[in-house]
Amino acid sequence: MTPDKYTINQTSLAVGDGHSLFIHDWGNKSASKPIICLHGGPGSSTRDKFKAMFNPKNQRVIFFDQRGCGKSIPYGELRNNTTDKLIEDINTIADSLKIKKFIIAGGSWGSCLALAYAIKYPKRVLGLVLNGIFTASKREIDWINKGDFKLFFPDVWQTYLDSTPKKFQDNPTEYHTKQVVSGSADEAKASAYAYDCLESAVMSLDDRYTPDDFSTYDPTDSIIEVTYLANGCYMPERHILQNAHKITAPVWLVQGRYDNVCPPITAYELNKELPNSKLIWVISGHDFNHEKASVLSAVIEEVATSK
Repeated sequence: MTPDKYTINQTSLAVGDGHSLFIHDWGNKSASKPIICLHGGPGSSTRDKFKAMFNPKNQRVIFFDQRGCGKSIPYGELRNNTTDKLIEDINTIADSLKIKKFIIAGGSWGSCLALAYAIKYPKRVLGLVLNGIFTASKREIDWINKGDFKLFFPDVWQTYLDSTPKKFQDNPTEYHTKQVVSGSADEAKASAYAYDCLESAVMSLDDRYTPDDFSTYDPTDSIIEVTYLANGCYMPERHILQNAHKITAPVWLVQGRYDNVCPPITAYELNKELPNSKLIWVISGHDFNHEKASVLSAVIEEVATSK
């Protein structure tokens, strides 16, 4: 994330277990309702384009790279890197900035981490603004891993199968996961690339996706993601859906009708379990298009400035 005129501070914070997190504190330091923004993945990082959702003149936003991600160090580290650790990191960051209560904004994996945090620490959360809803249930993980989306993207699934040895094509993700988790560096890179191409190709509503050049491809973020998914994101099955009633703060769910990474039924079911939530449908896939960005920006402005 690039410093600009609204950057309050950019630093690295030690959070224990040998991990230090990159933090970008941005916007209006006097804002009454600070916002913590959670990036997706698991394994991705904060990006400058995230700033478009927020108004730095009256909002304060804390962006950070989660363990092993982006500019946090050690880069790519999987040890002491679990959902519980990430939840506690949010507390550590807030405490270091002397922030007692805050709004959380997050998309995809960021929505899952936000919900998991709010279940454990509901009293610190002023509100959640989430998009691309993901709760880490087996059904959601299987949606990608077992190609349940292939009714819409049969060509993408075939490309994934073609990257898998024939004897493993009945369960290609099991093969690629094993290569990522326990294979050689070359095997891990090849399988991380195959998985990344699979997921990235179904992100949007069109066919403009172009795979990265394999020779320069960095598999780190996909290795983290595949490892998390192989472990159910380190949460019990349906943990979030079964404990959503514990979240007392208002929750806004912004969900693409045609999201083929995080199937929309999850947002629908989660909305029914939350005691104080509103589900807003937008015409988008999983990617961050203009309509989704405009709706999120409007919701965040309302939540951040309401009394």
